[in-house]
Amino acid sequence: MKTAAIYVRVSTADQHVESQLYDLRELAKQRGFHVAKEYEDRGVSGSKARRPGLDALMADARRKRFDVILVAAFDRLARSTKHFLEVIDELNALEIEFISAREGIDSSSPMGRFFTIIVGCMAEAEKCMLVERIRSGMRRAKLEGKRLGRAPLQVNRALLLRDRGRGLSLNQLAKAHGISKASVCRVLKEEREAVSRGFAAGVPGCAQNEGVTPPISAV
Repeated sequence: MKTAAIYVRVSTADQHVESQLYDLRELAKQRGFHVAKEYEDRGVSGSKARRPGLDALMADARRKRFDVILVAAFDRLARSTKHFLEVIDELNALEIEFISAREGIDSSSPMGRFFTIIVGCMAEAEKCMLVERIRSGMRRAKLEGKRLGRAPLQVNRALLLRDRGRGLSLNQLAKAHGISKASVCRVLKEEREAVSRGFAAGVPGCAQNEGVTPPISAV
């Protein structure tokens, strides 16, 4: 019985790897593989060559801890054709098979190797076209006068600064003005920088320690 490793990846934190794991476990069962270990990367782009889960997978591959690697699709392993083929080349040198469930291809045969290269190139081309479509849409939106990115913060800065001067904590300011604590810190930091340049009246800053209230600076 061959020993298999399963590798799964999702690009964002709100996505889940469970569906990939279920399908790959079933595939291993159908092929008669014993799953030695499962590796995963959550919220990590496939364009990054260094990933905790993938690094651990390759480290164990070099220790010959399994005979086969199972993935849900080529793009789960890598988005870049160069990186993808580097991984496949190393696995071939280690005599470890690579099987992708979606494409139904494994690298154990010359024909499988051929299709691995072709599909890897197609996956990279698809990514490049997607990036170009996104850029094109952003250019069109800009020409049409649409706002791109986050809307400006809606807050009465003068009132917030006055409340800070009265001794309200960061959490109290966030609650009173209906914004996040991070936004409060950003407003205070911007004001503090303006004070240092001599453009605004001194106000309390955003201290690292919530228990410490910074002094009011004077111009």
